[in-house]
Order: sequence, then structure tokens, then C-alpha cells
Amino acid sequence: MSLLEAVAVVAAGFAAGTINAVVGSGTLITFPTLLAVGYPPVVANVSNAVGLVPGSMAGAWGYRRELSGQRSRMVRFGMAGVVGAVGGALLLLVLPPGAFEAIVPGLIVLGCTLVAIQPWLARRLKQRERKVDGGAGVWVLVLATAVYGGYFGAAQGVILLAVLGLSLDDSLQRLNAAKNVQAGLVNLVAGIVFVIAADVDWAVVGMIALGAVGGGLFGAKVGRSLPSLVLRGVVVVVGLVAAVAMVVR
Repeated sequence: MSLLEAVAVVAAGFAAGTINAVVGSGTLITFPTLLAVGYPPVVANVSNAVGLVPGSMAGAWGYRRELSGQRSRMVRFGMAGVVGAVGGALLLLVLPPGAFEAIVPGLIVLGCTLVAIQPWLARRLKQRERKVDGGAGVWVLVLATAVYGGYFGAAQGVILLAVLGLSLDDSLQRLNAAKNVQAGLVNLVAGIVFVIAADVDWAVVGMIALGAVGGGLFGAKVGRSLPSLVLRGVVVVVGLVAAVAMVVR
């Protein structure tokens, strides 16, 4: 890898860390960058997943104020995240590369739609109680999102934010903070599986992590300052771009 290519990977890590803290979908920057500099798809995917873990942690730290009072919720969803991430990571190692990719753009568009109409839909469903921690159905949806996150992860945050926004009675910023922790946990667990069972390029991991930590802290600062309406708009726009990128990739 040349110096210019290394700089490009670090820069992609910074951009991914920023986007992941605000919305999610950073993988759609780092993964194509690694492919462009010559890494095989599976090596790029697993190395990218491990490298983005420190950035996810930095983003969660940046949102620590909004995480206050969410411990029980995060423990409950964290169990789903661990199980789902292990399952998704193992699927990546045993299934053909295109097995899930056919439905991923549709899932992303659905997530964007749900995020966009969440205030209206929540009012329409007001007669149905939205719980602080959600019911069993929400846990299953979080589990399914974690499986997807462990498998590939692009726009995991968009889909997860849609699930949490429609299911939990809380502000969008607090739900975004919870999303950052959950996505970071999924990346961490999937990364551990990849370290044990797959071919990880540690040079790539280091470069992506270097950029992603700075991006995570920066993205948290930006995301926390956005009004809910603007944040919702950013989620939708980034998600739609992610869906289009996956269709034309």
C-alpha cells in the first residue's frame, strides 16, 4: 500500500466514524475504499468491522450525556446485540457474498421511511403504549438488526434508529445515543469473531481505527447539536444514498 492509499484509508475511517456517530452507514465509505486499494471483499469487510470498533466507542462516549438513565435498556438490548452479532458474523463466513445483499437496499429504504414518518406514525399509534424498554417484539427486531450488523453493517444505524423511534417513548437524540452504543457493541462482538475465525489485516485495522476515533468524537459533537428535525432529515438522506450506493455497487 502506498502512502497516498494509506492516507485515503485513514481519511475514510474519519468520515465513517463521523457518519456512524450521527447516523450510521460509515461502512459504505470504508468498504469501497479498501476494495479500491486492492483488498479482497471478505478481508476488507472483516478488517473494516474490527477497525470501526474504536470509532463506535468514541461516538458513544461523545453521547454519554444522552445515555444517562438508559442502563437497563442498553443491558436488555445488549444481550440481543451479542447474540445477533455472533450469528451475523458467522453467516458472513459461511454464506455466499451476495446472500443478503439483494434485500439490503429494501431494508435501508424501509428504515429511512420509518424514520421520516416516525412522528406522524407515533401520533397515529398513540393509543398503543410505547414502553421505555420496549416489549419482546422490539427485542426481536433489535436482534434481527444485530444479525444484519454482524454480517455487513452498512446503514445498521438507520434501521436500528427506525426500530427504536417507533417502539420507545424517548427523544430522538437519546435514541441516537442508544443506537451508537448498540451498533458499537455489535461491531465489537462481530470483530472478536472475525479475529478468531477470519483473516484480519491489522495494518488496515489500525489505519481505520485512527481515523474513526477522531471521526466518532467529531460526529458526536455535530450530532448532539442538531435539532431533531434536522437530524431526522440527515438520517433519511444518508440512508437513501446508502441504498442507492448498494444498488449500483
